Amino acid sequence: MTDTATRLREFRMPDVGEGLTEAEILTWYVRPGDRVTDGQVVCEIETAKAVVELPVPFDGVVHRLCFEEGDTAAVGAVIITVADDAGADGGPDAVPDPAGRREPVLVGYGVAAGTSRRRPRRPGGPHNRPGPGEGRVRAKPPVRKLAKDLGVDLTTVSPSGPNGVITREDVHAAAHAVPAAPAGSSADGAEAARPAAPAPSATAEGVWERETRIPVKGVRKATAAAVTASAFRAPHVTEFVTVDVSRTMKLVRELRDDPGFAGRRVTPLLLVARAVLAAVARNPGVNAAWDDAAQEIVLKHYVNLGIAAATPRGLLVPNIKNAQALPLVGLAEALDGLVDAARAGRTSPSDLAGGTLTLTNIGVFGIDAGTPILNPGEAAILAVGAIGARPWVHKGKVKPRQVVTLALSFDHRLIDGELGSRFLADVAAVLERPDRTIAWS
Repeated sequence: MTDTATRLREFRMPDVGEGLTEAEILTWYVRPGDRVTDGQVVCEIETAKAVVELPVPFDGVVHRLCFEEGDTAAVGAVIITVADDAGADGGPDAVPDPAGRREPVLVGYGVAAGTSRRRPRRPGGPHNRPGPGEGRVRAKPPVRKLAKDLGVDLTTVSPSGPNGVITREDVHAAAHAVPAAPAGSSADGAEAARPAAPAPSATAEGVWERETRIPVKGVRKATAAAVTASAFRAPHVTEFVTVDVSRTMKLVRELRDDPGFAGRRVTPLLLVARAVLAAVARNPGVNAAWDDAAQEIVLKHYVNLGIAAATPRGLLVPNIKNAQALPLVGLAEALDGLVDAARAGRTSPSDLAGGTLTLTNIGVFGIDAGTPILNPGEAAILAVGAIGARPWVHKGKVKPRQVVTLALSFDHRLIDGELGSRFLADVAAVLERPDRTIAWS
């Protein structure tokens, strides 16, 4: 809208996801007095689903930042005002640009197409100041957010990543660091090797705090609401099966040496994903959703396979669209893309929407089994436990074999015990004998 008194363009917080109501301002890339152009990224925000960069939809000079970094803004709220470049006449409502000229200000709001261009981050913020002789601090947005949450000054952190990039591990190490022991003191080597617990912080009065309170917002807030709703709305059933996956592990090793998979990660999770897709083809009823309003079961003839990922921002479940149509090498490429985007904090809202079935790999934490909670709107989730050598009866003899436990949670409104059991048994059968996918196709 237009305001003739101020003659400023207002850029409002857009809904960058599906029905989001608010977002947190993570980083401003501009300051009042900076000149901006149509399509230039002015800030980075965190929604309940993803970290997103926002481009301003017009040219002009930044007049005001309406929210500070760390503030939460409602969708539709004005987050930045920009003085319009057109018709510069040095009038009383003009705003000085960085060169000292005066710019007139007009008001307008709208979204215009443009190529997104990131402005280099300005030094001077608590997490952007260059360290002595180090130049500008280099860290990805999720790492900066982690540092902010833990109270770590990035200029004091020694980077271990490529090209001097600070990693999550660097931030955690800085947060848990303890002062060196005084000269002449000694400590047991095993004790010294243990990671130190975060030290309590001191208040202004010098009193040590015994608790730390962390605001619940962003992804963690959305996850808490989602799993609570899912746990109490969908009647969960969990079934378990333990299976010999020695042949699958052998296939993993062979594929890693296959030129066709060069440059791609080949992990057991890739072959679990393939087994799940083969089992869905034989048991399509597990790939469904419950429409409570229409009182209908919606069968999905496509599989958007969700992969639960632990990130600095919390649990995300991006999904591989139309995974059932991908060859194994295409599935590996798609899985790599999801993992890389999640680690870098670049998961988009579209990657998180529309999942039909989810995989969660708790085995990477050394956990054998669990009872996962359904991703809202889905009928089933499969948890993959740790793969390890165990005594197993193989061809009539007890031998050490590679064994894993699978746990399938499902919505009993959609999936009864027979269907759930058949699906889980089929996943196990493929992991025991990967060649079964050929026989079933």
